[in-house]
Amino acid sequence: MTDTTTTTPYATDDETDRETTDEPFEGVYPAMTTPFTDDDEVDHEQLADNARYLERAGVDGVVPVGSTGESATMTHDEHIDVIETVRDALDDIPVVAGTGSNNTAEALSLSRRAADAGADGLLLISPYYNMPEPAGFLEHYRTIADEVDLPQIVYNVPSRTGQSIPVDVTVELAEHPNIQGYKAASGDLNLISEVIERTRDEEFSVLSGDDGLTLPVLSIGGTGTISVVGNVEPERSCAMVGAALSGDYDRARALHHELSPLVRELFAETNPIPVKEAMHIRGRGGPHVRPPLSRLSEDRREALRALLTEYEGGDPGTVDPGTVEPATGGAE
Repeated sequence: MTDTTTTTPYATDDETDRETTDEPFEGVYPAMTTPFTDDDEVDHEQLADNARYLERAGVDGVVPVGSTGESATMTHDEHIDVIETVRDALDDIPVVAGTGSNNTAEALSLSRRAADAGADGLLLISPYYNMPEPAGFLEHYRTIADEVDLPQIVYNVPSRTGQSIPVDVTVELAEHPNIQGYKAASGDLNLISEVIERTRDEEFSVLSGDDGLTLPVLSIGGTGTISVVGNVEPERSCAMVGAALSGDYDRARALHHELSPLVRELFAETNPIPVKEAMHIRGRGGPHVRPPLSRLSEDRREALRALLTEYEGGDPGTVDPGTVEPATGGAE
């Protein structure tokens, strides 16, 4: 195996030199998968184990029941049960629950129930399918922010919703005291940069929603990531983000390039199909996804299994980016 970067141990909790700030959301927040049994029920025992594993790995928070958590195929009761399981499993880190919908009344109901279930914050995908005008975006988000007193993250992912949230709308929303963050999954660095530039005077965090763009987003003023790869390689992900936030871009770049082959493979097919397979390989739940999604194709399973063996052993500097056929990246 080719050593492509300088080997540097991961920073542990008592060794890290990352500077803390007053940003509402900072660091690595894995977008958690929802494990299912072979009978298509939520596997709450495995879900709790996964949450505890991520907390031990040093992540800054977790995000259950988002897109990666297959919330679109879950009932509202299942949705809330997942939030409760994750909250009960954790000691200290925050739980930011996905509660978005294209129906404002439904999103408000889910958000209220999530708050009652112990969520510490909310992730709200922009209304999909409806294609609202700017006034509709503003009313949707302000309705929830006015009624639910939790920190909230606006989630822009046009590849899933069909429409990007206009920058002017985001800037207006950032003025609301409960709207404290923005998950950037548009793939448009110019747009993300403008959001960062125009919200610098607010208590407002911009988090990468594309694992492949996390380092570029951090370099222009982002504060962290809501991450898929963080489920599989949380220590590496935390080390990369921590290095960037501390200004050590040489180390951050080395870790970015180490993670890149895995990021590409995790988006070779629709998220969360590959990440659930990766977690299955790592012994953290079955690969089952709910219809209309299907299990990762067999050839990709072998490529993923081979790649994951290269990450075993713990130290950076052990993964050769040229050993795996490139796959198409994508937003979380």
